[in-house]
Amino acid sequence: MNRIIGILFAIIVLVSCNSQKVYSDFDISYSKSGGYAPVYENLLIKGNNVHYSFEGQGKKYKQDFKISNEDLKKLDQTLSQNNFRRIQESRKKLYDNITTSINIKKGPNEGSKTDASLIVPNFQTNWNNILQVFQELINNNVKKQ
Repeated sequence: MNRIIGILFAIIVLVSCNSQKVYSDFDISYSKSGGYAPVYENLLIKGNNVHYSFEGQGKKYKQDFKISNEDLKKLDQTLSQNNFRRIQESRKKLYDNITTSINIKKGPNEGSKTDASLIVPNFQTNWNNILQVFQELINNNVKKQ
């Protein structure tokens, strides 16, 4: 009996540890969070595999899907064409604002940017172009309940 309980405990520990792996093992991350009525939206890309989660406005859902190489290429081209690595963040502080963060872990556009303190006006168009591509990925692939 003790042996069975020990095996069940080990399985539970392994499953719970593995469930958080999706949030740390990614090549590209897009997340939105915050606001007066908090919203949490995450899009994590590893290769062609994507994990999407949303929580807010009384809704909560998760979805895994695959994206094509063309979608990945379009995303990478948009990051390059809009000089993702050169986008400058402002020093002004904002509170109770929905913040968007993008984190690229590999490739020529490797870096991390957030609009938590706003984006310098000269780079706002570039930032909006990049956000638009991520939003298109979400709109074209996520089936919201």
